Amino acid sequence: MSEIVVRPLASLEEMAEVERLQKIIWDIPDVEVVPVHALHAIQYNGGALYGAFADSRLVGFVLGMLGVVSSPERIDQIAAARLKMYSVVAGVLPAYQDKGVGYQLKLAQREFALRLGIRLITWTYDPLESRNGRFNISKLGCVCHTYLRNFHGEMKGRNAGLPTDRFEVEWRVAGNRVRGRVVKGRRPLSLDSLLGGGAVRLNPAAWNEDGLPLPPDEIDIPANNLFLLEIPADFQAVKQADMGLARQWRQHTRTLFETLFQQNYLVTDFVFDQDGDGRSRSFYLLTSKDS
Repeated sequence: MSEIVVRPLASLEEMAEVERLQKIIWDIPDVEVVPVHALHAIQYNGGALYGAFADSRLVGFVLGMLGVVSSPERIDQIAAARLKMYSVVAGVLPAYQDKGVGYQLKLAQREFALRLGIRLITWTYDPLESRNGRFNISKLGCVCHTYLRNFHGEMKGRNAGLPTDRFEVEWRVAGNRVRGRVVKGRRPLSLDSLLGGGAVRLNPAAWNEDGLPLPPDEIDIPANNLFLLEIPADFQAVKQADMGLARQWRQHTRTLFETLFQQNYLVTDFVFDQDGDGRSRSFYLLTSKDS
């Protein structure tokens, strides 16, 4: 692969390329694309719009804008005390995915925030997408304690009928957790290590005759400080094969995440593993804030 160069986008022509990339990456219609004029306006007013280039060709991008942390209990607090960055969208062309391009883009976004003295970046993603969980939680060091039901409303195409539930993750870019992952390269603990340390598998999946993972019918949440919450390792495959099962996983995990977040747990890590039958398994680690 050609050397990847990450830099701020410098022209309307480059921003027009971002429009094109969005359509390719997500197969979305023009009406759902962030247009050039909006990209330019956000960047001109302090936003961070970075591109990843291979041989001068744009292959990925990330867009962030300044925002504030919601603080309804502190209406007297000035905006500067609540300043954060919201990462609006990030994407990489399929041929360059899983090659570290997205990671380079997020590191550039982190450096942008640190230069401005911003310590928090937030964004949303589908918690059932294992690849994104592994990237955001495990590799970047984000945490999550906020679950947003049907955040984007009804979607069309291949996601029609599936509620757009999202995690809102927090990336504390100057914190020890994030520095440990992105500066020191610390790896997450293995599944065996977590189980040996007292973590409880909350919802171990079964498999149907088509090889698709099934959530358990009933869940008992015991008293414990660490839980491993399983999601499908390939939710896209589940959606393509059985949208009814995909909706079942959505409702199952929605109930668990909302319940645990209300009980003062937060997502602190993500574990990918293979079982004795060669099946890929994906788990979020939830830790009690009171422990």
